[in-house]
Amino acid sequence: MSSEPILSLTVVFLLAVSIPASFIFLSSKIGPRRPNPDKEGAYECGITPKSDARKRFPVKFYLVAVFFILFDIEVAFIYPWAVNFRTLGVAGLVGMLTFILVLVVGLIYVVQKGALKWD
Repeated sequence: MSSEPILSLTVVFLLAVSIPASFIFLSSKIGPRRPNPDKEGAYECGITPKSDARKRFPVKFYLVAVFFILFDIEVAFIYPWAVNFRTLGVAGLVGMLTFILVLVVGLIYVVQKGALKWD
């Protein structure tokens, strides 16, 4: 086995690390410094912050995020199934219907518990 691929990969890796590192270093040393209280402050889409950004968020934010991820992942499973629908046959159809049924039961449970209400 020749060392040519390893040498090539090493050169590419060194270039990929050294060029951005040198740009960051040079911009921090050469770049202009004009401190300003507005630059140092928090930026929230052009709106002046009304409170501290480090305050605790209600659990509802995290629950909605987790539910979104759970129910959004189903697309990642349904897409390959849809591509191979004809080759999977009846067994693939039954498997996907079972998967969707479990997701629907989970969604009904979440809605009945009131986890998606913003009261």
